Amino acid sequence: MKLINKILVAPQSFKGSISAMDVCLAMADGVRNVFQDCEIIMCPVADGGDGTLETLVEISNGQINSCNVTGPIGDQISSQWGAMGDGHTAVIEMARTSGLALISLDQRNPLTATTYGLGEIILDALDNGFRKFIIGIGGSATNDAGAGMAQALGVGLFDASGKSLGFGGHALKDLDSIDFSSIDPRLNESTFLIACDVNNPLIGPEGASAIYGPQKGADPEKIQILDQALKNFGEIVEKQLKVQVLSVPGSGAAGGLGAGFLAFLNSQLKPGVDIVLDQVKIEEKLEGVDLVLTGEGSIDFQTIYNKAPIGVAKLAQKYNIPTVGIAGMLGKDYTLVHSEGLKAVRSITTGPMTLEDASKSAYQLISEAVEQSLRFIQVGMNLN
Repeated sequence: MKLINKILVAPQSFKGSISAMDVCLAMADGVRNVFQDCEIIMCPVADGGDGTLETLVEISNGQINSCNVTGPIGDQISSQWGAMGDGHTAVIEMARTSGLALISLDQRNPLTATTYGLGEIILDALDNGFRKFIIGIGGSATNDAGAGMAQALGVGLFDASGKSLGFGGHALKDLDSIDFSSIDPRLNESTFLIACDVNNPLIGPEGASAIYGPQKGADPEKIQILDQALKNFGEIVEKQLKVQVLSVPGSGAAGGLGAGFLAFLNSQLKPGVDIVLDQVKIEEKLEGVDLVLTGEGSIDFQTIYNKAPIGVAKLAQKYNIPTVGIAGMLGKDYTLVHSEGLKAVRSITTGPMTLEDASKSAYQLISEAVEQSLRFIQVGMNLN
């Protein structure tokens, strides 16, 4: 009979309820109620979206820094970036400088929304000595292909008369030339790893404007304007900078910000979960592990699209280690995860309850769900 001597707990945060590290602690409590002598390795994870900053800062013993930047509609806002414990790596979520959540529904306008604040927060990290960047680009309110970010970093974007472009995606229709002569020289010694979980090209029916424009406030007419503006941007970039962006998978992410990072900062686009799992060195932590516990707020059909629990499960499967998922709720077609490495999943709720009540009791509910899951495993071990 195989014994459970070592368990890896590797959940992500339950969005809006409990951090990834606190989920780890709750899971560990549940493990100890069943297997008192089991070694527990805690490794909080994320998928490049919400919670990535806190997770990477926590696991590396880093810190969160604050600074004022230009928000998506041009006002001054307070934002944060993470300084990882290595003293070299900065973690940034663009949603904290240029995200939809920062503005009200009636303020959404991708024609004028800007990523200028993202460039400003990169400058703040540079000022603090950081030269390696991990940037999550989900949740944007913008459609400017990172033009605002580039301008904040010293890149000149000009129209045919030599006038500097204004803010927003609409202005890109007038882009005529790009000038790097005043770009911050520290960027030449910096590297940028971009957490990008979509494969949309920059333009066209599957491009940034058509697919994501509506949620940012664009009607069909604005979508056409934005798509033409991005087309002009892409053609100028490919002609003057010799960088392919128009049809590159992921270039349409975050309103073309994927293309902007390729064009202006020679960045690498990579799935967010792959970046995080590499940073937390989870594969090294799997050595000698008998069981993996992971989880997130909701496990459903979307989980299979490279969300953190699936990333964890696939790595564990590589070493024939079973993985169990714990979720705030089990949604539509959740059983699809079984074919992707999650051997079993269960919800933490124990009866009818509101989301608010579940969130308030998340720690206890997670601990109890883990305990009961392991008791089933214990029964199976005894029967075996």
